[in-house]
Amino acid sequence: MPVEPPPSHWSFGSPGDFDPLDDLVAIGADLAPGTLLAAYRRGLFPMPSGTPGDPTYWFCPVRRGVLPLDAMLVSRSLRRAARDFEIRVDSAFAEVVDACADPGRDAGWIDEDIKAAYLRLHELGWAHSIEAWRDGRLAGGLYGVSIGGLFAGESMFHRVRDASKVALVGLVGLLRDEYAEDRLLDVQWRTPHLASLGVVEVTRAVYLRRLRKALELPPPAGLGG
Repeated sequence: MPVEPPPSHWSFGSPGDFDPLDDLVAIGADLAPGTLLAAYRRGLFPMPSGTPGDPTYWFCPVRRGVLPLDAMLVSRSLRRAARDFEIRVDSAFAEVVDACADPGRDAGWIDEDIKAAYLRLHELGWAHSIEAWRDGRLAGGLYGVSIGGLFAGESMFHRVRDASKVALVGLVGLLRDEYAEDRLLDVQWRTPHLASLGVVEVTRAVYLRRLRKALELPPPAGLGG
């Protein structure tokens, strides 16, 4: 079971006070485990500003990207590709985060502070990697935070075609249990790529309402939180 860290010294306020037109809702605080968990439980997630030394930015998107567990779009070719991979959980968390943080990637945003923060969360049992392996090598994967019925996806990568999509299929499979209807798979924002996999947008209010319900659920088998 995950270990609850000391509570955060910071407060993110009431979501009712967030700017209804701005995804950015807070600046500052820290990346301690208790702060991160408090943020996710309120619907926020962190990102660096992009300028070294600047305080952390915290987002709660006005329109949130979520993947309904019964609506993921899996093409015939992706189903065939999935047969060539083995899905593992948490066997290479640090390597997955490093791959997602590769500075050579377009629009890379994961800095050393973010990497260290999620490694600490992983050590406490709250952050997890879903990995696609082929021929004994890590081919792709994703990582995120699991709290009750919430899985908040942070980033994904692939070294082999379709490997990250296969990892996502594997995650959806883990989440589709007797509580699947109320579980929440959060992907932050809906991009064209994620939309092609079935990701939809919901309003901030709908997301926060679903989040409250999801947090009351037990974690899925294979993931803590």
